[in-house]
Amino acid sequence: MRVEVAAKTATSALVYTAGPASGATVVLAHGAGAGQRSPFIVSFAQALAALGIDVVTFNFPYTEQRRRVPDRAPLLEACYRAVIEGARERVESARQALFIGGKSMGGRIATQVAAADAGAPIAGLVLLGYPLHPPGQPERRRDAHLPAVRRPMLFVQGSRDPFGTPEELEPLLASLHPRPTLHVVDGGDHSFKRSRCDAQAQAAIYEDVQRTMAEWMAATSAGSGTRPPRG
Repeated sequence: MRVEVAAKTATSALVYTAGPASGATVVLAHGAGAGQRSPFIVSFAQALAALGIDVVTFNFPYTEQRRRVPDRAPLLEACYRAVIEGARERVESARQALFIGGKSMGGRIATQVAAADAGAPIAGLVLLGYPLHPPGQPERRRDAHLPAVRRPMLFVQGSRDPFGTPEELEPLLASLHPRPTLHVVDGGDHSFKRSRCDAQAQAAIYEDVQRTMAEWMAATSAGSGTRPPRG
């Protein structure tokens, strides 16, 4: 679907349909270096749809326009808000339970959107490799807004993530309400890849993460009184 973001600015979004039994939608944003057609985003979207959740992916404007440098935060957030609105208008399950999130930067922008609007109809957030800080710069934290999110959050973090390890995240998450869920990928990097891991074993790691995401969204939907996705 085409999404109008601002004057003379639009982007494209893809909908991965789980089927008529789906009771939830997740908007999954890409990271800074790859768009919605990257193997990571495509594989996760297809897997989640197969697990019973409708998925919406999209390109931020700089990616849609084939530029390398990300847009500034206000435009990234405006784009995300426009996609949320488009999803609620055009995907039935998004009006029942809408989750947002994404990979790295995409997840961070999702948290900024949620933090800025306490009334937005967001059931929860799924964050894949949250970029707590730039690699090698732990003092440059990107967490000041997180207390304002105030929705259920699932953090999936590799134990070797240079953008923030689970040990760095844990004290922060303990201070948030409701307390987020942390799923650690043992030995995983920023994209949950393990060193010296063959393709079959890596695929199993991704499948475990995808099942974790689907089960967490189902449980969160059920807890909020909405119909959970089929498994």
